[in-house]
Amino acid sequence: MTSERPDLTVLALLVAIDDHGSLGAAARAVGMAQPNASRAVRMWERKLGMPLVERSPRGSRMTAAGGVVVHWARQVLADVDRLLDAAAALRTDQEAELTVFASMTVAECLLPGWLGEFRRSRPQVRIHLQMRNSREVFERLAAGECDLGFVESPTVPRTLHRATVAGDRLVVIVDPAHRWARRRRPLTVTELAATPLVVREPGSGTRSTLDIALAEYPRAEPLLELGSAAAIRTSVLAGVGPAVVSSLAVADQLARGELRAVPVDGLDLSRTLRAVWRPPRRLAGPAGELVAGIVRARHREPG
Repeated sequence: MTSERPDLTVLALLVAIDDHGSLGAAARAVGMAQPNASRAVRMWERKLGMPLVERSPRGSRMTAAGGVVVHWARQVLADVDRLLDAAAALRTDQEAELTVFASMTVAECLLPGWLGEFRRSRPQVRIHLQMRNSREVFERLAAGECDLGFVESPTVPRTLHRATVAGDRLVVIVDPAHRWARRRRPLTVTELAATPLVVREPGSGTRSTLDIALAEYPRAEPLLELGSAAAIRTSVLAGVGPAVVSSLAVADQLARGELRAVPVDGLDLSRTLRAVWRPPRRLAGPAGELVAGIVRARHREPG
């Protein structure tokens, strides 16, 4: 028997091969490059002295011995998750702090209400909130600099767990004097893509959503790149030019007629806002309570 214990990632890789029937898909699921995954499997086959995976043009499957190894690997990984959950619970008993990094739209439009509700039930928890774009939130979570993140990005790294906390929609906005405000027909997607716009900076969830939606169309260079929805709103109000921004950030101005929303034919700019966190999957302590409260309130909303 080998005296060297396997890296947990190798166990997760073997389980993923069994689940997906493909080494490539398994490698992606655990965040490994496929050549590294192949080497890891071969190394453990040599250490254990038996083949674990059968490879063929149709995919990969576990050998009989590999199936036994995967059975125990699943139990080991489940035990590790329980250990991490227990450690998080013990730590929570000693801590009453919560560090949150939130993307700009969530921080400006939603978190004040969420945190206010949370503080009414947990006034002793000290909350540290910082505003960053979605890409920076992912980076800070990976570095262990915060307990919880909120993002607008259409994609989330596989290494993070997530929960939906709200829905949102991007809108094209102009000031009332802009020629688009007098249009009788919706814009076409081609027209929007060809127009220089006031947009968020690269790395923001709003920018990523827009870039994905217009990826197949010839694009004009941005008219102006700004670091927050508030800055974009102010620029459009000042007549700088049209912009694409969260409907949450301009709801009041649209209701008062200070800004106009311009419909775009055939373009879906809806998106999902998420809470994100590092493993384990079960989010404990103040962070878990905050997210659970947000999700419960969302489910109580009409419609």
